[in-house]
Amino acid sequence: MSPTDPLRAQLGEHLSILYPDDDIAPLIERVIAAFQDTGYPKPADLTPAAELWTERDCLVITYGDSILNKNERPLRTLHRFLNTQLHHTINAVHILPFYPFSSDDGFSVIDYTSVRDDLGTWEDVQAIAADYKLMADVVINHTSSESEWFQAFLRNEPPYDQYFIQAKIDDDLSHVVRPRATPLLRAVETADGVRQVWCTFGHDQIDLNFACPDLLVDVLTIIASYLKNGVQILRLDAIGYLWKEPGTTCIHLPQTHEFVRLIRTLCDHFASGIVLITETNVPNHENLTYFGNRNEAHAIYNFSLAPLLVHSLLSGTSQYLKRWMMSMPPAPDDCAYLNFTASHDGIGMRPAEGLLSDQEQMELVETIRRHGGRFSTRRAPDGTERIYEVNVSLFEAMKGTVKGEDEHQVARFIASQTIPLGVEGIPAVYIHSLLAT
Repeated sequence: MSPTDPLRAQLGEHLSILYPDDDIAPLIERVIAAFQDTGYPKPADLTPAAELWTERDCLVITYGDSILNKNERPLRTLHRFLNTQLHHTINAVHILPFYPFSSDDGFSVIDYTSVRDDLGTWEDVQAIAADYKLMADVVINHTSSESEWFQAFLRNEPPYDQYFIQAKIDDDLSHVVRPRATPLLRAVETADGVRQVWCTFGHDQIDLNFACPDLLVDVLTIIASYLKNGVQILRLDAIGYLWKEPGTTCIHLPQTHEFVRLIRTLCDHFASGIVLITETNVPNHENLTYFGNRNEAHAIYNFSLAPLLVHSLLSGTSQYLKRWMMSMPPAPDDCAYLNFTASHDGIGMRPAEGLLSDQEQMELVETIRRHGGRFSTRRAPDGTERIYEVNVSLFEAMKGTVKGEDEHQVARFIASQTIPLGVEGIPAVYIHSLLAT
C-alpha cells in the first residue's frame, strides 16, 4: 500500500461531505497537487503538536505599516523594529493583511498572491519569517469586488461564474446571522443579467462559494503559497460564515467545520510545524467548537477575555471574569487559546453574551462611550440592530471607571496587559497597546 493511501482515504471523507454529488477521486488528486508543495517537512518529519508552542511564546499583532521610517519599505522598518526593540520578549508576529485591498483595512483582498507595493515584497515577508513565527490572514469568506475573480464573474467566464454565492428570489434568508447591519445582498449586472450576490460583511466584500470545487482548489493553492513564503501560523479569518445554506443561520454549518478539518489534514500531512487558528468572534460556547475533536484548529482566539477584563477594570468587580475563568475548560491536548485584549477590530460584544447581563453590557458600553468610544452594529435575524463591537483604543478605554475619569489610567492599562500573560494560552499584544497609542 502506498504511504499516501491513508491520506487519500481521509481526504475522501472530507470531500465527500463537502461535495456529495461530485466525482471525488479526481478531486482528491487535484487537492493533493494544490497543497503538496509547501516547503515544509513532510509526514516522516512531523513535529509533535505539543512542540508547536511553549510558555515562552508571545505574539505581537501589527499592520505592515504600523511602524514607519522615511525612505524605507515599511516591512523592512517593521523587521528592524522587531529586531532592535522586541526580540527579547516577542518571538511571533501577526502581520495583518499585507495584500492589495480595496476596503476594510485590508480585509477586502484584491489579489491574494501579491504583497502591496507600498509595503514591500515577498522577500521582505520571508525575511521576517526567518526570524519570527509569522501569522498571516487567510481571508477567504469573501474577496474584493475589484478582484480579478469577481470581474471574471461579472463577465460570466467559467469557472469564475460559480465562484460567488448568488441568492435566488425564493431563498429563505430570514435566519441568517451576520456581523453587520447593511443589506445582505447586492444586485450586480453581469453578462448574463442581474445577479444578487451575497455580502456577509460589506458590499465591496463578495462572499465566495465553496460549494464550487474549482474555488476550493484555487484557495488551497494560495494557502500553500503562503506556507512556501514562510508563514507558520494560518489565521482563518471570519471562518464561521464560510458555508451558506438558505433556510439556516449560515454560521458554523457542518460544512464549515469539515472545511477546517480538511485544512488541518493537509497541514498535518504536508506542512509539519504549521499552526491553524480560527477567528470566530462569537459567543464563547460557539467559539469552543472550533477545537473539534482535536482535529480542527490548533488554537482559537479567546474572544470573551477582552470584554470581561475591560468590564472588570471599569466596574471594579471581577465576579463575571472569575466566573468565566472558573467555567472555562482547559484547552484540549495539543491545542491552545490565543489571549488578547485588543486588535485591529473593536472589543467584540457577542463573546460577552450569556456572560454579562444586559444591564452590565449597557453600563460597559455607556462608560466607553464617555471615553470617546464608537460602536459597530449588526442586524439580528429578528431585524433589530445590536452592538457588535466597541471601537476604542484600549488605553483610552482605561481613562476611568463607571463612576467617572480618575488618575489610574496607566495602572489600569498595565493591568489589562499583565493579566492575559497569566491566563492559560498564548499571549498576543496589539502594537497600539504596546505603544499605548
